[in-house]
Amino acid sequence: MPKITAADVRVPADVSAEMRDTYISNYLKATRETGRLMLYACDQKVEHLNDDFYGEGIDPADARPLHLFEIADRGVTGILAGQRGLIAAYANDFPDINYLVKMNSKTHLVKKDQDDPYSPQLYSLDAVLELAQNGVNVVGIGYTIYLGSEYEAQMMAEAGELIAQAHAAGLIVVLWIYPRGKAVGDEKDAHLIAGAAGAALCLGADFVKVNPPKGDDAATSAQKLVEASSASGRCGLVCAGGSTVAADVFLQQLWDQIHVGGAAGNATGRNIHQRSLDEAARLTKAISAITLGDYSVADALAVFNGEQDFTL
Repeated sequence: MPKITAADVRVPADVSAEMRDTYISNYLKATRETGRLMLYACDQKVEHLNDDFYGEGIDPADARPLHLFEIADRGVTGILAGQRGLIAAYANDFPDINYLVKMNSKTHLVKKDQDDPYSPQLYSLDAVLELAQNGVNVVGIGYTIYLGSEYEAQMMAEAGELIAQAHAAGLIVVLWIYPRGKAVGDEKDAHLIAGAAGAALCLGADFVKVNPPKGDDAATSAQKLVEASSASGRCGLVCAGGSTVAADVFLQQLWDQIHVGGAAGNATGRNIHQRSLDEAARLTKAISAITLGDYSVADALAVFNGEQDFTL
């Protein structure tokens, strides 16, 4: 994968002139100078409480939040995404990790038949900028929108304002956008996911994280993803990793999403951190080999199996 330089970074017009170089630096850090994003998602401790960190099939190490940071430290990632408090608690011990602060979150306890989903903003951008002023390597922020929820207008308004503020401060922004709520018939519908991707572009996001569409007899999931990656325009599209599957299956899905579907990277959480430290670190390298190094699936699998190494 050829490296990009500062001259290759398209800076949005809402980035203030005095923070232009900061934005470019943060973009290059987040994408490891490739233009593609390897997002290591560590925001599930609020979203799914302890369900993703303790139980059958989950390595015992995942019960300790420190495990999340040890993986990023030993492996290869673009950014570690998590809530402000989680990052603040551990960042001083891991200063070289690129951090993205998740600005909103909700638990999974309130079900869709009780109320449409709403994920409120948890803190101000100033609180995030204080982290950066204290030496934490914050390169961006993230925000989740549930498109189709009766509360979508509130989430879109919060996200739009945060994006304007973040760009003015030189930070990149990743939107998580999931169609969800009583008005949504099929959350994995390719046309609806493409609409979500286009909405992220219009709100000003640099990257959008979506669920991969559901494949069928007519087209695979990756083939259906083309509509969304086209709709996102200059907002890079990445797919959520989902629940843990075998490494070879996951790496093939990732390769297809990028090379068939037009994705600009990946966003993976449970598939990484539910494994032992050694296995998880190797998987980050294998994922990054495809995402950031343009490796084949076979070569990435060799990285995962410890038969070859991957460094940037």
